[in-house]
Amino acid sequence: MTLKKLLLIALVGTLCSFASPVSASPLSGVEGLEFLRRAFAGVNDFTAEITQEKQLSLMKKKMTASGTVRFRKPDTFYMELYSPYSSRVLLKDTVLTLKLPNEGVRQKISLPREQGLGRWISFLDRPVKSLPDGFDIRAEKRGETVFLQFAPWKKGGMREIQLSLSQDGRLKRLVLEENNRDRTVITFHRMKKNTGLTEGDFRLE
Repeated sequence: MTLKKLLLIALVGTLCSFASPVSASPLSGVEGLEFLRRAFAGVNDFTAEITQEKQLSLMKKKMTASGTVRFRKPDTFYMELYSPYSSRVLLKDTVLTLKLPNEGVRQKISLPREQGLGRWISFLDRPVKSLPDGFDIRAEKRGETVFLQFAPWKKGGMREIQLSLSQDGRLKRLVLEENNRDRTVITFHRMKKNTGLTEGDFRLE
């Protein structure tokens, strides 16, 4: 076979791979949550580096920043973004505290009880047999990735939350769709589980 024919076959194969996207296999909400539960079974804490893209509805330009996240059972989550959009967020169950160091701003927000972090962690501590009240949940599998979508029944700040995990249970991406049409995409890198985080690792100062 000539080199010209080999190159032609390789080109056709490449084009076919682009033209044939990975098919999606629908999962029930219960199956999706059970996959999430198994992914974090035995995980007491984790850390990860992140990249965040924030698209405000009133702006065309995306705001991109790198940062870090930390989680510790039963109900504590911390996220810090570095310059130029420095911010720190601490979620303790249903109480979210936001700090903007450059602006000298510190704000506290109370979430609805059904959206509390402790409630979800408690729910996922046992095998999932039914869906929790207060949310519409959809799930599907595409290749080696599982996608979950959470839509709260109560109208508030959040319209939809999208979560994607790899087959080995590592977080890949989190998408927050707000009712004001703001959109936040968080991509996770270098995730480490059970690093021994303490209460001191979750201070905003």
